[in-house]
Amino acid sequence: MSVQFAPAAPRTAGVPARRRPGIRVPRILFYVLLVLFAIWLLFPFYWAVRSSLSPEADITATPIQYFPSHPTFQHYETVFQNHTFLSSLLNSAEVGIAVTVLSMIIGASAAYAIARFNFRGRSFMMYAILSMTIFPQIAILSALYQLVHDFHLYDTLWALIISYMLFTLPFTVWVLNGFFQSLPRELEEAAYVDGANPFQTFYRIMLPLAAPGMVTTGLLALIAAWNEFLYALSFEFTPSNYTVPLAVVSFSSTVGSSYAVPWGDIMAATIVVTIPLVVVVLIFQRRIIAGLTAGAVKG
Repeated sequence: MSVQFAPAAPRTAGVPARRRPGIRVPRILFYVLLVLFAIWLLFPFYWAVRSSLSPEADITATPIQYFPSHPTFQHYETVFQNHTFLSSLLNSAEVGIAVTVLSMIIGASAAYAIARFNFRGRSFMMYAILSMTIFPQIAILSALYQLVHDFHLYDTLWALIISYMLFTLPFTVWVLNGFFQSLPRELEEAAYVDGANPFQTFYRIMLPLAAPGMVTTGLLALIAAWNEFLYALSFEFTPSNYTVPLAVVSFSSTVGSSYAVPWGDIMAATIVVTIPLVVVVLIFQRRIIAGLTAGAVKG
């Protein structure tokens, strides 16, 4: 007696097998969390844009209006007609560029020397540099104020440039030191064989290879100098020397009355000072990603 089996149903070509429902749950949960995280990050920026385009009476009106019913650019006109704010943009650009360039020049040279040359006290110097980032800004404010006053730098942009470098240089040296250590020493040995001196090796070979790290640290130094408020408030007195954080705060005293804060003007100024940083990040985003991931995988 022979037993016959029913033939299996043929699978249609090009039709994938049905996935189990449990496999999709983690992926759906991941996208839900991603959307919630994006909303949490972008909502403050959206609210600033919404407030800058709304009339002053609608900003604090109840119930809350999440979309401006009567959009207006009056707040932006007020911002661009304020001479203190316009000069603060130039001042912040000068301070930020100076801090970034000096931090890159001094920090890259120091990081290369510490990473590549053996000398007594090298480890101690690295930990001393790292310890400088532990102290909060306000902890050294009084001593730094006395130095600024003794060197006749009060109410000048040089006071901000020098004080900001106290916090950007340690970070720059520490990060770039890791980049230079990850580069193979065979490159330097080949350059020395070809007759290059240490400075030529650093300038022509090692520095271009560390470009992703320099872009990342330079951008972070620029952002820190652009947004810093405590030292600018302590060392600058004349409105012509204000940086953008001081100029934004000054709207509450120069534009608003003693009973109301001009939130629309403040939000418009906030959007204006944020746009340059966003543009810089978008331009150098590939370099930034390369700088953050460089050295993560060796071999």
